[in-house]
Amino acid sequence: MRLASVIIVLGAVAAAAGEAVVVKEADGKVRVEIDGALFTEYHYREVARPFLYPIIGPDRAAMTRDWPMVKTTNEPTDHVHHKGLWFAHGDLNGTDFWSEQKAFGKTSHQKFLELKSGKEAGVIRSLNAWLAPSGTVVCTDERAIRIHADKETRMIDYEVTLIASHGTLRVGDTKEGTMAIRLPATLSVKGTNGPGRIVTSEGARDGSAWGKRAKWVDYSGPVNERLAGVAIFDHPQNPSHPTWWHVRTYGLFAANPFGVHHFEKKPAGTGALRLAAGERVPFRYRFVFHAGDDRQAGIARRYEAYCKEMSGK
Repeated sequence: MRLASVIIVLGAVAAAAGEAVVVKEADGKVRVEIDGALFTEYHYREVARPFLYPIIGPDRAAMTRDWPMVKTTNEPTDHVHHKGLWFAHGDLNGTDFWSEQKAFGKTSHQKFLELKSGKEAGVIRSLNAWLAPSGTVVCTDERAIRIHADKETRMIDYEVTLIASHGTLRVGDTKEGTMAIRLPATLSVKGTNGPGRIVTSEGARDGSAWGKRAKWVDYSGPVNERLAGVAIFDHPQNPSHPTWWHVRTYGLFAANPFGVHHFEKKPAGTGALRLAAGERVPFRYRFVFHAGDDRQAGIARRYEAYCKEMSGK
C-alpha cells in the first residue's frame, strides 16, 4: 500500500476513534483537523519552502493572508514569498532562502518522519534539505510541528533543528527572516483595513516594536468583525533569547535572532551564527491564536506557563 494511502487510512481510523486533532495526507498536502473542522494544511510539494495555509483561528476566523495562494480583490499583493506560516532565512552560506527573487534558495521536503493524530495534539515531523540555486545542499533540517487542541485557543509549537550536515554553516546577519506568519489585511496597523495592534512583552507597540527584543509579541485586530489575534512565544533556550522581531505594521510578523546589523545598526555580521560541520541548533516557538487582544487572551500569563512547561525540554 502506498504511503499516502496508509496515512489516509490511519487518519480515518483516528477520526473514528474520536481524536481531537486528526493529521492526514490529502491531495498532496497534510490536512490538520480539530474536532472535525479544518485548522490548517501543510504545503510541501512544488513550493519554494514548506508552509502552513490557511490557519483557522477562533470563531472560524482566517488568520493568514490568502494571496498568493488564492487571488482576491481586497488584499495587498506585496511580497510573494509571504505565504501562510513558514520558517526561512535570508542568508545561509550566502544564499537567500527568504525571498523568491532571482537566484534564491529552496527548502526541499525530503520525507516525513512522523504523521500522528491525537486527543490532545497532532504531529507533523519531517526532514528537509536547503538547496542553493545550483542544487547544492547547503544544510538540512529536522522539524516538528505540534498542533494542540484547546477550547479557548489554537496553538502550534514549531521546532526546527538546523543541521550543518554538508560542511560548515553560517547563518547570516540580516533582517530577512525567520520564523514568520503573514496576517490578513484586517489585522494590519496601517491602511484602511485596520486598525490592528502590536504589543511586545517589553511594552513596545505598533511600529516601535520592529527590531526590538522581546520574549513574546502579540498582533491583534478585527477579523470577521470580531477581535482576534496571534501571539508568538520565543523559547527561553533559543539562540539570542529574547529574540529580535521583524514585525511590520502591514501584517508581516516574524521572530528573527539574526538581524542585529539592521535592528541595532551594529557592524555587518555581528549577529551571525556559525556552526561547525555536523553541529545542530534548535529553534522553538509557540503560536497562540486567540480571541480578543493580548490582555483578554492572557498572553503574559500564557507565556509564563509556556516557560514552565518547556523548562528542561
